[in-house]
Amino acid sequence: MTATYRQPGVVLTDHHFTVPLDHDNPAGETIELYAREVVAGDKARQDLPWLVYLQGGPGFGANRFVGKPAWLGRALKEYRVLLLDQRGTGHSTPANRQTLPLRGGPAEQADYLTHFRADSIVRDCETIRPKLTGGAPWTVLGQSFGGFCAVNYLSAAPEGLSAAVITGGLPSLDAHADDVYRAAYPRIERKVAAHYARYPQDVERARRIADHLLNHEVVLPNGYRLTVEAFQSLGIVLGGGEGSHRLHFLLEHAFVRTPQGPALSDAFQEEVQGLLSYAGHPLYALVHEAIYGQDHRPTAWSAERVRSEFPQFDAAKALTGDGPVLFTGESIHPWMFDTDPALRPLRETAELLAARTDWKPLYDSARLAANEVPVAAAVYHDDMYVDTAHSLQTARTVRGLRTWVTDEFEHDGVRAGGPRVLDRLLALTRDEV
Repeated sequence: MTATYRQPGVVLTDHHFTVPLDHDNPAGETIELYAREVVAGDKARQDLPWLVYLQGGPGFGANRFVGKPAWLGRALKEYRVLLLDQRGTGHSTPANRQTLPLRGGPAEQADYLTHFRADSIVRDCETIRPKLTGGAPWTVLGQSFGGFCAVNYLSAAPEGLSAAVITGGLPSLDAHADDVYRAAYPRIERKVAAHYARYPQDVERARRIADHLLNHEVVLPNGYRLTVEAFQSLGIVLGGGEGSHRLHFLLEHAFVRTPQGPALSDAFQEEVQGLLSYAGHPLYALVHEAIYGQDHRPTAWSAERVRSEFPQFDAAKALTGDGPVLFTGESIHPWMFDTDPALRPLRETAELLAARTDWKPLYDSARLAANEVPVAAAVYHDDMYVDTAHSLQTARTVRGLRTWVTDEFEHDGVRAGGPRVLDRLLALTRDEV
């Protein structure tokens, strides 16, 4: 069923598609995909080229825009835009603690989730593209993990692309997850140092909260167990343009006085559980390290293992001296499947995924070296989530790829920069700058 409706300045159409769970077995089980078409109201009847947006993540549905904010207004000047809920997210046959038991036990769930990486998402795109474009290629805009998908697209099905635009999402083509996190922890430490330089009063605030959590059991209203490691993981917000300010405002109202003594305030706990809970995007936790799996080595809880190589992130040790408590960033750890009630039922499934060694290669370096699709990528200088050196190495591999390296934005530049980021990258794909 297709529904069309309006918002200010735009016409929206809901699309539903049926695709194979395993594209190598097209006669087998199927899943449903949902995507929202957006077109400018004054262009609704025009024959426009398509741009498909691949959301960051993994595990997040496409943005639910109202009107034409951020990059969307620029895109709608010349494109019909498709906001795709990647498989397992949003309205696309969701995968979570409520639905995955339909697959069976943890082993069956883990097998099912092997089909939720970039390669399957790209094959979904190629399945639905002819139905929307009549067979014409389209432009892809990949943000963060969506950029990983775009590079896979260039490897696997470049004939489906008229151009590729990537923002904060050029992956290493051959790095193991261990390599990714060995590069990540120093970047995270730099972001934390910059935060404390901006807000030096937060050093003592974070130490006080960490000390409280080491000495008290705190369970948030939604059942989340707030450990000191979980508190440190709030550093994930530091990768966004406003993240340091958000963290500061969170820390400044952490405690209230009660008859029993100082306690973490209800307001603090409410905001923290919203930031830490994976109830709305459990796939992020389940397959995050799997997006790096492709060399017959298990990921084996890489972020947790590699963290032990950086003892400065040990909050208990920091509290024995006068140093700062370091926050962490975009990493998934086994303890999250104990602290988060949305993930607890999936712990064994996650363990099985971490142990897998049969991941297929995601990128074809030879094909990328022969690329003929116009490609442009924004590489954010010292991006907390995607290593700049890895991105630039990949950029040198992809024939014809043009980079825009900038420190004007953090990882969310395509949103925070309004139309400017997309405008510049499209110009690069057309040799206009």
